[in-house]
Amino acid sequence: MSSMTFDDLKQIMTTAVGEGEAEELVEGRLTVAFTEIGYDSLAVLEIASQIQRQYGLKIPDEAIEEMDSPQAVLDYVNARLAVA
Repeated sequence: MSSMTFDDLKQIMTTAVGEGEAEELVEGRLTVAFTEIGYDSLAVLEIASQIQRQYGLKIPDEAIEEMDSPQAVLDYVNARLAVA
C-alpha cells in the first residue's frame, strides 16, 4: 500500500475497539487527542499492532507513545510508507 487514508484509519480504529466503544472518527476531529475521543493507551497499542500487520511497518514503542491523535497516526504511517 502506498498510503493510509482517513477511511483506512477509521476502519482500523473501529476494529481495535469495537462498534460503539468510542466516539466515531470524523475528518474534522483528526487532531483531537485519542483520550478525548474515548481511546485509551491499550486501544492505541491495538491500532498500532493492526497497522503493523496490515502495512508491514515496524512501529517502535517510542513512536506509538507519540501517536496521540488520529492525525499523528496518519502522518507517521504515511511518512514511513513514502520512504518504504
